[in-house]
Amino acid sequence: MTATSLVTVIVPCRNEREHIVPFCQSAALQQLPEGWSLEVLVADGLSDDGTRERLSAWCEQDPRFRMIDNPGRIVSTGLNRCIAEARGEFIVRMDVHTVYAPDYVAECLAAWQRTGADNVGGPWHAGGQEGRGAVVQRAVAAAFQSRWVAGGARSRDLAYEGPVDTVYLGAWPRETFARFGGFDEQLVRNQDDEHNLRIHQGGGRIWQSARIRSTYFPRASIGDVFRQYRQYGYWKPFVMRKHGQPAALRHLIPGAFVGALGVCLAVLLTAVAALLWGTTTGHWSPGRGEAGYGLALWAAYGGAVALLALVTVYGAAVCAVSVTIARQRGRDLLWHLPDVIGAYHFGYGLGSLRGWWDVLRRRPPDPAFGRLTR
Repeated sequence: MTATSLVTVIVPCRNEREHIVPFCQSAALQQLPEGWSLEVLVADGLSDDGTRERLSAWCEQDPRFRMIDNPGRIVSTGLNRCIAEARGEFIVRMDVHTVYAPDYVAECLAAWQRTGADNVGGPWHAGGQEGRGAVVQRAVAAAFQSRWVAGGARSRDLAYEGPVDTVYLGAWPRETFARFGGFDEQLVRNQDDEHNLRIHQGGGRIWQSARIRSTYFPRASIGDVFRQYRQYGYWKPFVMRKHGQPAALRHLIPGAFVGALGVCLAVLLTAVAALLWGTTTGHWSPGRGEAGYGLALWAAYGGAVALLALVTVYGAAVCAVSVTIARQRGRDLLWHLPDVIGAYHFGYGLGSLRGWWDVLRRRPPDPAFGRLTR
């Protein structure tokens, strides 16, 4: 193998005992174009569940695979260690929880050669296991794919072919990292969005091809989805602070919505507390404090009306979207979809608000948001 004919697959992982061997089997079946060879670098974040032993055994039987230690234990540090060790002129990222078409790497190469883009990838297609026990995961996947839940992100459009602001996983000529640098190791989440934003700001191009096919298997419980998207939301403001702009305006909407709900609720509770206090103490008895009483009453009324309006509009929208998705993906998903959609939006929104709280106070990232949630 020579550097001019080698493609390197890079994979970060930690504690993936049940998934690491199926992933290696999938990666080993990649069908490359003539003249190209494959190496696979797996950066293990010091797993303690048996992943390392299974991965080591696989590497011994297939010399194309190599395990690299990732003491940082997060995705960005793992990716950078793989990039530093990669010998190929073209580098393709993979994820352990994704199933790939046999020509996945070949189509990444073809898209790069066809477009000359600095980063190429396929649409982010989510799937769920079959069976009654997996109905929540199927609902999570169906909501994930909906343009109404995702804010119209092109990365969820399975048919789109063209330039994008970000792309699932990614595949790069080596020159991309020499030109734009590696991944920001301060970011536990959103390191790919930040890197793509850096490429755009530096005059580079990112291309999505519908021919690059894979299926991602998301979390299988609503609580896990909420925690995952709370992390995504938390880290997004740190990306915005670094570059002085959002990657896309849709990233601001969940935080703004949750913040508006919080303001309405705070106004309502404060006004009600003031009314109760004034009535109990006699401070707002007839002839005393009538102006204050009227102001508190109007504040309570306004807060209640605004809160009810927001909840009603959002609830109606979620129900309508849930019905639409269920008609397309299966009626058995209907009872789970409102909870799943709420977990996406409220998790991201609450995380965003907490992230902005730390960013505006110029605080370092909270270590509580530094642990991966898989």
